Amino acid sequence: MTILIFCVFFGLIVTVGLLFFYREDMLRRISEAINPQQQPKQKSLLSAIQQTGLSIGGVIEHFENVLPKSEVEISVVKQRLQRAGFRNDSAARVFHGSKVLVPVILCILALVTGAGSLSPFFVYVLALGLGFLAPDFWLGRRIKTRQSRIRRGLPDVLDLLVICIEAGLSLDQATARTSSELKLAQPELCDELGIVVLEQRAGRPRDEAWKHLVERTDVDVVRNLVSMLVQAEQFGTSIAKTLRVHSDTLRVQRVQAVEEAAAKTTIKLIFPLVLFIFPSLFVVVLGPAMISIMESFKNLYH
Repeated sequence: MTILIFCVFFGLIVTVGLLFFYREDMLRRISEAINPQQQPKQKSLLSAIQQTGLSIGGVIEHFENVLPKSEVEISVVKQRLQRAGFRNDSAARVFHGSKVLVPVILCILALVTGAGSLSPFFVYVLALGLGFLAPDFWLGRRIKTRQSRIRRGLPDVLDLLVICIEAGLSLDQATARTSSELKLAQPELCDELGIVVLEQRAGRPRDEAWKHLVERTDVDVVRNLVSMLVQAEQFGTSIAKTLRVHSDTLRVQRVQAVEEAAAKTTIKLIFPLVLFIFPSLFVVVLGPAMISIMESFKNLYH
């Protein structure tokens, strides 16, 4: 009887909680059923997260004017942000603001946690230095990660380009189709190809659009691809064969890189073997023998 009462009360609590949690969703559905023409705005979790990110970015932007910046430095930062995939106008302002806000946050944490009382000068100078360099390290890591994804996804993109070109599409149409088809599988590279398509539709020459792709990505395999495409267009060779050869070359290079990494493992294992495994083996193997020898010497002297 007690278990039944507990289950009933638990079910009532869960029902009331669900009704309270989904109250807005239920009201929206009822209003849609009553007024089908009325379409209220739907707020999802993704939109809430994006709005929160925009609010945080707006707060960080106010700190960008604290540090003096030259035009060369601003252009270099914008280029790095483009290579990391950030093309918004506010990205540079957020980056410069974070170089001021992060050191302040680290100093506040050192003050609150009491770490600054140990060695105030060293702790606060370290917090300021790490906070100032942390955005640069994070941005460099983001650029390397994006470049590695572009490098890994280029063979698959080239295969689809070859299929589209052999099906009768031009290089521009094949690029647009590839950027739309592989957007979920290779979002970084397809995003860059989409920009190439937009630049060509805006009237920019094909070779300049592809060269801008090299400047935005700064990937060696993309640079080789663009040079091969420019040469194929100048000399009138088959673009499909050029892309197929380049795709095969990239896959061979990938296999060779894996084999090289596997060959380096034997050398890399020397240091953990010498520093960690061999001393443990010596203790296990020679330990009992050393104990026996020491006991024998003790008995000998006594």
